[in-house]
Amino acid sequence: MNIGEISKRSGVPAKTIRYYEDIGLIQPERTPNGYRVFSETDLHRLSFLGRARKLGFSIEDCRALIRLYEDEARASAEVKDLAMNHLGRVEEKIAQLQHMRNSLVEVIEDCAGDHSPDCAILDRLAGRML
Repeated sequence: MNIGEISKRSGVPAKTIRYYEDIGLIQPERTPNGYRVFSETDLHRLSFLGRARKLGFSIEDCRALIRLYEDEARASAEVKDLAMNHLGRVEEKIAQLQHMRNSLVEVIEDCAGDHSPDCAILDRLAGRML
């Protein structure tokens, strides 16, 4: 299958597929004239990568997950550890976003939002009301 077809079937954009090839996550066959030819195995791998990336796993995490998936002697504990580490990073980001949200709510509430030139939001951004 060509890159357009595998992109459609896997849900992974062609540009991303090319990137994954460049960094060695996939290695499609090449025809004598240089066109990529993807197999069902490539489709499965791209679909796997697409789902992992949608869960926010990094490229390096994806590389490890692929390696573990293909290793029939793997320990599921290693996979779980990788996923739990990722969850910790996700929870940290959520906490940072919650803090950001709370700060925005506070500064928005402090702004009169009228026709006056005084603005608590601009003052906070300028460092005058920290």
